[in-house]
Amino acid sequence: MHAAASQQLPDAHDNTPLIPTDGDDVLSGEPPCQTQLSVAGHDLTIFVESPPLFESILRDIHRAQRRVWIEVYTFFNDPACIRISEALQEKAKAGLDVRVFYDAVGSSATPSAFFSAMTNAGVRIHAFHSLLEGLRRFRPLKILNRRNHRKVIVIDDDLGYFGGMNLVENMQGANEEKAPGRPTSSGWRDVHLRMAGPQVAELAESFERSWRKAHGEKLTRRTRTYRRALLAAAAGGERGEESIRFFDSGPGTRYSRAGRVFATLIRSARQQITLSMAYFIPVGRPLRALLAARRRGVRVRVIVPGKSDVKLVQRATCHLYTQLLKRGFRVYERRQRMLHSKAMVVDDLYTLVGSCNLDPRSLYINLEFLAVIRSRRLALVIARICRFEAQQSDRVTRRSCEKRSRWQRFLDRLAWTVRWWL
Repeated sequence: MHAAASQQLPDAHDNTPLIPTDGDDVLSGEPPCQTQLSVAGHDLTIFVESPPLFESILRDIHRAQRRVWIEVYTFFNDPACIRISEALQEKAKAGLDVRVFYDAVGSSATPSAFFSAMTNAGVRIHAFHSLLEGLRRFRPLKILNRRNHRKVIVIDDDLGYFGGMNLVENMQGANEEKAPGRPTSSGWRDVHLRMAGPQVAELAESFERSWRKAHGEKLTRRTRTYRRALLAAAAGGERGEESIRFFDSGPGTRYSRAGRVFATLIRSARQQITLSMAYFIPVGRPLRALLAARRRGVRVRVIVPGKSDVKLVQRATCHLYTQLLKRGFRVYERRQRMLHSKAMVVDDLYTLVGSCNLDPRSLYINLEFLAVIRSRRLALVIARICRFEAQQSDRVTRRSCEKRSRWQRFLDRLAWTVRWWL
């Protein structure tokens, strides 16, 4: 499954014209909340809002015949997720293999009774790196620092979901107030995919490895090709051939490193790169690759939240603005709704989506899941979503950076110095 050949990525050009990206052009109108297309023999549905995503997940759970596996950072007990929980309980009582693997910190706002109800119905539940586990293993800081940030769902043998959305119902509309007790993630903009086809088996393998590792079982070491994120054979040797490739990211030899995946794709760029990132603090190989891309004339557009839920991360990003703008990067801050997407489009051909932000925590500490998809049709769909986010954004300029007070710039620099711990 992961035995790609050791060669460079194929050239990303063919004769299909790119959607123009010079200037501040954007496609008019908001992209639909879900879009369907076929890629590499798979049916994909792209979601940007949680209500249609949750309805799709519910329908697929009700149709499940063998298993439902859910791995997620946050599983909240709002009305939509209660319906999902009840559907899981029904399937567990019917004898299906139902598992829920959630992050203890990411789901800390969810009452334990929510998970106990599923356990009592026969759902196999596991909380990743709880405080109790940290104390029991005498490594509380290390265990609490490393989080499971993945979002993967496997249903039977041919249906799966992956992307950036947690199981938290987003509210429609930018100006709606959050209900009491609702996580800050409510109302966020994001990107999530549903996939039907043979490579769902790879999603299942990824979940199974993550589940077994969390239960202390030994795993086989990934191949050197996989760990080095050599993508060429999986991406197709012939121009125009579509492909889907998955990566488990995390520390150690059992995973690939997200930084390598990002850097490999960025180095392949010849014309343009679009990044839509909830938390944007590029370091190491990805940052060096982005700067090198600009030196060879690649247009780079970055869209980030204008008001982040993690203020220190936003300050560290602000410190980086001046350096990026001097090198010709275009930077946009999304207004009103929090931008939570984790997407990159390269030359309107390669798309990277998943749970991984372009920041030190996602790149080097947390457990993450990434998909690299070679498809011009998908790239144009994600590019349109990104351009809509840019349309709803304020352009960051060197003048706007200079208007920040000395105190603000001092705090920005301070946040940048501790970027590896954010």
